[in-house]
Amino acid sequence: MKSLNDILGYKNRKIYQDDECFSFSLDSVILANFVTLNKKINNILDLGTGNGVIPLILSLRTKKNIIGIEIQEKLSLLAQESVDYNELDDQINIINCDMKKFVFNKTINSFDVITCNPPYFKFNDSKFVNNSKEKMIARHEICIKLEEILDISKKLLKDGGRLAMVLRTDRFLEVVDLFRKYKIEPKRISFIYEKEKKQSILFFIEGVKMGKSGLIVENPFILYNNDGSYTEMYNKLISEVNL
Repeated sequence: MKSLNDILGYKNRKIYQDDECFSFSLDSVILANFVTLNKKINNILDLGTGNGVIPLILSLRTKKNIIGIEIQEKLSLLAQESVDYNELDDQINIINCDMKKFVFNKTINSFDVITCNPPYFKFNDSKFVNNSKEKMIARHEICIKLEEILDISKKLLKDGGRLAMVLRTDRFLEVVDLFRKYKIEPKRISFIYEKEKKQSILFFIEGVKMGKSGLIVENPFILYNNDGSYTEMYNKLISEVNL
């Protein structure tokens, strides 16, 4: 069933969601705030945009052009409805296509920033398989593999352009190796924890195409205090004062 919801604490951004599809999660919200944006950027691309949550939040941080690519037609229609509802048609362009087919002459070396919240699991991780086809595609490497995303990002980014992603921590070494294989030098990393004494499940990484070596491991992002309340950093994240 389709519904119109707030994006967490962002009162001036609404998003359409459907129970049958993969809904946006907190990792996408953090990624949209984690990625570096500056005055030099002009074109931003969100690969596998789902229902468009990352472009919607990025539009609060910048007035530059944003494109969201989504292979699933149902999700891309939801994203477009959200763009229309928020009156962001002049800034955000949702395209329903396979990101592999988005690599052509006019798009190569044309983006300053790429964001991506990719499928977390390889398809052979059967214990995580979901019965919904839409959710399976969003969570598993059925239509695209992680290495293919890095290859696509390298082709689409300008030299000096940035790629920001969120992945499961158990794939950390694989991700770093792939970034470097495709000439995207890791520059910033932050690990996310449910609570202070829990193990990290997710991490955020940002790299620069053809960048020089030099990595910053930023402060960890912790969601909950030991008493179960939200941490100050979580509350700051969803506060419009932070934007």
